[in-house]
Amino acid sequence: MALIDELKNAQKDAMRAKDKVRLGTIRMALAAIKQKEIDEQVTLSDADVLAILTKMVKQRQDAASQYDAAGRDDLAQTERAEITVIETFLPQALTDDELAALINEAMASTGASGMQDMGKVMGFLKPKVQGRTDMGALSAKIKQQLN
Repeated sequence: MALIDELKNAQKDAMRAKDKVRLGTIRMALAAIKQKEIDEQVTLSDADVLAILTKMVKQRQDAASQYDAAGRDDLAQTERAEITVIETFLPQALTDDELAALINEAMASTGASGMQDMGKVMGFLKPKVQGRTDMGALSAKIKQQLN
């Protein structure tokens, strides 16, 4: 089943269950997906939808940390609840061991030997880890291995 269909079915289930937080979050995700489809005049693939959902999680993490810094625990809690809902549609996160193995594989496949090859390694890994790990943390781990 396509990820967008999964979101639409979850929206219907949330409506039936009268789960306002889940319903609102799913509607927000579907609106972001629809906006991208209209802007680019294409039908998005699952990989594109995953990228949008990953971006939404990152935005909410940033917002939650800003709300925490401002002492607005109520708003931070709302953002974290939305993150929990969005993450149910993302693939299972990679463990550190799996990530290390993928980085080693990417470095061997691309022949990376130094920081100048960072782009090659990231390009190799991005489609494999999209939505399954934080790209900033991945970048830091690759830099650590390349040095």
